[in-house]
Amino acid sequence: MVVPLLIAAVVGYLLGSLPFGYLVARAKGVNIFEVGSKNPGATNVRRVLGHGPGNLVLALDMLKGMLAVGWVVFIAQSSVRAFGAPGAHNGWYAMIGSVEISNSDHAQLQMITGLVASILGHSFSCFTRFRGGKSVATGAGGFAVLFPLGMAIALGVFLLTLAISRYVSLSSMLGAASLPFAAFAFKQGSPMISVSAVIAAFVIYRHRANILRIRAGTESKVGRKNAGAPIPS
Repeated sequence: MVVPLLIAAVVGYLLGSLPFGYLVARAKGVNIFEVGSKNPGATNVRRVLGHGPGNLVLALDMLKGMLAVGWVVFIAQSSVRAFGAPGAHNGWYAMIGSVEISNSDHAQLQMITGLVASILGHSFSCFTRFRGGKSVATGAGGFAVLFPLGMAIALGVFLLTLAISRYVSLSSMLGAASLPFAAFAFKQGSPMISVSAVIAAFVIYRHRANILRIRAGTESKVGRKNAGAPIPS
């Protein structure tokens, strides 16, 4: 099991490390690490360069997380098509939506490893001297495949918090924090509960500067000039 986990970690990290925010901004002649909040996430790209580039970065950052988890699902489904139906002696399989996996612990652990590695890659990219974003979009993409019901709840929390507070950062943190509660409420296994709790804590830690600005009343709000739109970084 060590080799599959190592492969999942390497693939996930390299996918997460792809610095789309930096590349999109660079194509416009901007070094995103030197402008705005100096964060290469979608929020800062949108504030600096506008809707189009920001939304593109959001989609690409989410795609990284989806691929880091989804390639395991793809291989699992290919295994079913090649060797037979689930439940036979043919190894593990997965179904997107519930991530039901026969011989499942191994495959789910690979997917979780890929997700965690992609988040670390996004935040500490080897292509940008280990600088990166806050991993909200990348994590959301991964959870959309790994735990879609939980991700739907997190999105609802995000949107509700945004409507009330107009803080994208606070909305991102509370959305992430809702994931372990959703995993517990829907009777997910301990690996899912644990990893969602760890990732939520990591996302909150990455927003520590935002927390200080919220307390000081200087954090940007949606609707305020140059505050940007509700796109997580």
